[in-house]
Amino acid sequence: MSETAAPFPRQKTLVERVLSLLTDVRPGEGVTALLLTFNVFCLLALYSVLKPVRSALILSESGAVAQSYAAAAQASLLLFLVPLYGKFATMVNRVRLISLVTMFFAANLLVFYALGLAGVRIGIAFYVWLGIFNMMAPAQLWAFANDVYSQERGKRLFPLVGIGGSLGAWIGAEIASALFGRLGPYRLMLFGVGGLVVCMLITIWVHRREQHRDEVDEPARETEQPLGKTGGFQLVFRQRYLLYIALLMIVLNTVNTVGEFLLASLVESEAVKAIAGAAAGTTEANWIGSFMARFQANVNLLGLVLQMFVVSRIFKYIGVRGALFIQPGIALLSYTSMAFFPVLSIVRVAKTMENSSDYSIQNTTRQALFLPTSREAKYKAKQAIDAFFVRFGDMLQAVVVFIGTTLAFTTQHYALLNIAMTAVWFALAVGIASEHRKLTAAEEPARAA
Repeated sequence: MSETAAPFPRQKTLVERVLSLLTDVRPGEGVTALLLTFNVFCLLALYSVLKPVRSALILSESGAVAQSYAAAAQASLLLFLVPLYGKFATMVNRVRLISLVTMFFAANLLVFYALGLAGVRIGIAFYVWLGIFNMMAPAQLWAFANDVYSQERGKRLFPLVGIGGSLGAWIGAEIASALFGRLGPYRLMLFGVGGLVVCMLITIWVHRREQHRDEVDEPARETEQPLGKTGGFQLVFRQRYLLYIALLMIVLNTVNTVGEFLLASLVESEAVKAIAGAAAGTTEANWIGSFMARFQANVNLLGLVLQMFVVSRIFKYIGVRGALFIQPGIALLSYTSMAFFPVLSIVRVAKTMENSSDYSIQNTTRQALFLPTSREAKYKAKQAIDAFFVRFGDMLQAVVVFIGTTLAFTTQHYALLNIAMTAVWFALAVGIASEHRKLTAAEEPARAA
């Protein structure tokens, strides 16, 4: 241990003993783990507040088909934004990178708020922006967590950090559900601005706590340096492991967003019926916003339960590689049920199962996959994968929806297509597990030395 590093205490604090009920927390790890957990909490809470705002604006202004095509536009923009992010990362250290990008997103929200109050139709633009934000902001926050933790510590503590995301998503959805009808979509945007400021301050706090710590596998002095000049896309295509993860994200997100299209279509139809028999003053946007907020609250509550009591045990008993196969199994069950029972009540339950496990088990597994990679991969390749390749899945989904609407696909047809794509998902999980085994096996001799 270097002379500048703060020594680890020999005994656990009371907080660390309490946290150990959820996962394996060791002496000296509690404060940073809690700060990272609260950081993820704030980010996911503000996103969950904004998510029903997004749905209400675009569905009331343009409809479910426009939502599908707007999702595809995100991938086109990210094709330019990801390289710009990578170039900026070569100019500044990690704390400036994260802080400046966070404040840029906060400023964007203030612009949308002003335009909305002025009566400008911002549904499509806000949908595209929120999709980009939801990819880039969490990706850089989890990259920061990957940079702070070693492989061994991350595997133990990521399930705890993920609890912050699940709890924040649930509470944010509850806030949106309670306040949407009274405040409307535009005032809720101000919650996002405040949340982003808090996220930036916590990141700076963690950075200052950890910048003098001398990890065995990652000297702290490297965290003060800008990253190398190799681009995120170059890193992905150079390494088979990263490429498999990128392909998995395309398939996973295509399956999920086709399911979101099915849900949105049924909600849109049900809203028209509900408004026809509702009291005067009830609008389609408010009905959709309230439904989606309640749906998201249920998803996030179940996701929180899974994150708190299931994820750490999955990592402990079957590991990161075994966890790769849980989500495709749930997706297979969900879309099989949709194929046989294509009604809103069944689709709502199936998507609740799929999304809640995606937000908890799958999300934590995806973050842990980057623990054995280089710092450049953690920031640049992860940004490319979590932003562009995920949104490329949206673009592919838009093609599926275009073909489906042209051929008059029913809910059953879309569900059967998703079942076929789930088979590809399983195959990619096998490839990632194999490459992950090689990476971690190569890391053990270096760690021992």
